[in-house]
Amino acid sequence: MKTIRGNEFREELLKRSDSSQPDVEFDRNVLSIIERVRAEGDQAVLEFTERFDGVKLVQMLVTNEEIREAEQLVTDDFIRSLRAAKQRISNYHEAQKEQSWFFNPNEGIMLGQKVTPIYSVGLYVPGGKAAYPSTVLMNALPAKIAGVSQISMVTPPQRDGKLNPHVLVAAKEAGVDRIYKVGGAQAIAALAYGTETIEKVVKITGPGNAYVARAKKWVFGDVAIDMIAGPSEICVVADENTNPVYAAADLLSQAEHDERAAAVCITTSESFAEDLSAEVDRQLAKLERKEIAAQSIDQYGRIIVVDTLIEAFDIVNRLAPEHLELMIKNPMEHLASIRNAGAIFLGEHAPEALGDYMAGPNHTLPTSGTAAFSSPLGVYDFMKKSSVIYYSEEALAEVADDVIVLAEAEQLNGHANSIKVRKAGR
Repeated sequence: MKTIRGNEFREELLKRSDSSQPDVEFDRNVLSIIERVRAEGDQAVLEFTERFDGVKLVQMLVTNEEIREAEQLVTDDFIRSLRAAKQRISNYHEAQKEQSWFFNPNEGIMLGQKVTPIYSVGLYVPGGKAAYPSTVLMNALPAKIAGVSQISMVTPPQRDGKLNPHVLVAAKEAGVDRIYKVGGAQAIAALAYGTETIEKVVKITGPGNAYVARAKKWVFGDVAIDMIAGPSEICVVADENTNPVYAAADLLSQAEHDERAAAVCITTSESFAEDLSAEVDRQLAKLERKEIAAQSIDQYGRIIVVDTLIEAFDIVNRLAPEHLELMIKNPMEHLASIRNAGAIFLGEHAPEALGDYMAGPNHTLPTSGTAAFSSPLGVYDFMKKSSVIYYSEEALAEVADDVIVLAEAEQLNGHANSIKVRKAGR
């Protein structure tokens, strides 16, 4: 694992994001898929599914029979663990739910904010080569807690035309209303515009491959989206007390995701940097997904040596990593130094994998530096707010002249007149 000094690595990391790299031919391909789905509906979705997934579907909507079959294919241990995760994720997200509020600043005036759940959402869950039941929980449970009326889910089918049973069972446990065996850009287009089978939704959430990310970008505005997810990333801050075995394992837990995943360690200890590099090599050789992880470590894995923790935190805030582990002495004392990170893990016994499955906070996190201005997926992503204003006749009279002055200053005489007619009692 390469060791460097300073923060010159940031630009290399940001270049990994598909959404930040203009590619005219790639955009044309994604747009052509979207346009065909808009024009041809189910027919286009089925054709693209056969072309890209190698599956000729008879129907896209998952039946109750398929769900019952899936329940027979998973183990009792899986059900137990899934329900334990569901409980912890639900408990955490319940605390995020906002309530409407109102107050009376003066007699005759009532102001407030009405919080309303989004009516319908579409959840994208990656599939095909891998299965992510945890992603189902992380997307569906906040939507359910928010009060979303209709939750649809799309996920690519396996070669046999079925969905992974673990994903199906997770969807049932999380309360998903409709499940469709569709993936890729065609699934995003179907959710955004609707087809004969797939109902149009108000918002689309969930991670996916480059085609999914770009499709979400193109449909944004016609529907809402959560974020444009890039490759996964982890940053570990370490000192001379850090266990290199733990740090190496956590770095590799992200490297195994994708060849473009980034695993970065920032440390104040030269000797730790040497031990960590050797430990990464040792564990990498035993990893089942070592080919993927090796490419990730070679291209985007770095150990950055700094002189002080202040310098380390400055680099962290510039990177704005998706996952940040403060694997240092007294990590809670340094929490205030972190401005930009998707999720912050404190101490040696809070590995990133804990957050992926069981801790409770959402694992759908901002990537590619976007943690500088955005947040993890949460209940707030499935709710919207409306301002509420009430004035009595007497209360309006007290501010009428000020409204007229400001409206006329902006040469909006119609605005001013809407106040004047009320002053005149007409």
